Amino acid sequence: MKKKYLYSPWRFDYINSEPCTGCIFCCKPDAEDDKNHLIVYRSEYCFVILNLYPYNNGHVMVVPYNHVPTLTKLSSKELIDVFSTVQLTESVLSKVYKCEGINIGINIGKAAGAGVDEHIHVHLVPRWQGDCNFMSVVGGKRVIPEDFESAYQKLKAAFDKLKAKK
Repeated sequence: MKKKYLYSPWRFDYINSEPCTGCIFCCKPDAEDDKNHLIVYRSEYCFVILNLYPYNNGHVMVVPYNHVPTLTKLSSKELIDVFSTVQLTESVLSKVYKCEGINIGINIGKAAGAGVDEHIHVHLVPRWQGDCNFMSVVGGKRVIPEDFESAYQKLKAAFDKLKAKK
């Protein structure tokens, strides 16, 4: 029986990239290289970034610039901007991906499942009826049929279009 391989060539650049020393949510916006760091939108107090380990197409995170572990550590202005950006991102994801639903979540602390627990962030995951396919169930793997470049281009264009209307 011939072996079958699943390829994800876009991951090679990530694997070979220089590791961030410190918090990834602080390094990426400070690098001022939004395209390579998959930042699709910036507001005054936060930014929207594609998740490198997505649960589904279009999985993004809204991240405040302020490096804090909980919502209670954000100022009122920061909190309003973060959730206004979550609302904007919901609209963009709905338009770009025509999703049937969106999971929006925050994991505060390791015990709650936070992969980066020292810097609060909000996940938005587009969902469709029946999007949990056999690969997840049988193989314990996720299949994301869209590469990061394509996702970045679509989301960046949608955010830029909304920004231009303001």
